[in-house]
Amino acid sequence: MQTQPTQIRISWPSGHLTASLHDTPTTQALIKALPLASTARTWGEEVYFDTGVAVSRETDARQVVEPGTVAFWTDGDALALPYGPTPVSRGDECRLASPCNILGRIDGDPRLLASVHDGDPIRVEVVDA
Repeated sequence: MQTQPTQIRISWPSGHLTASLHDTPTTQALIKALPLASTARTWGEEVYFDTGVAVSRETDARQVVEPGTVAFWTDGDALALPYGPTPVSRGDECRLASPCNILGRIDGDPRLLASVHDGDPIRVEVVDA
């Protein structure tokens, strides 16, 4: 039986969005740590922030992803939210710093992340069904 994806809300001073996460070991570890507050960092057209969650890289980890992918950067214990090219991208691709665990997708337009500024407080919580 397929379980419904877990939905999280990511909020910052000028906006918020939701994302739907697949049931993966990394997602389960992240959900246990929620709600969490962190400080946003930007890297090209990617927002990332520390979660305090340490997990190992999963076998299907990827470095090049679609805009709006919710990824977990195991090298930095951080959630990585790319919405466009990063400094290591080739062309218009979303290339992460290193292979990341893929957790799910942002609901709606990932370009909303463009309003996150480096140093913004960021909050992540589970959306109750």
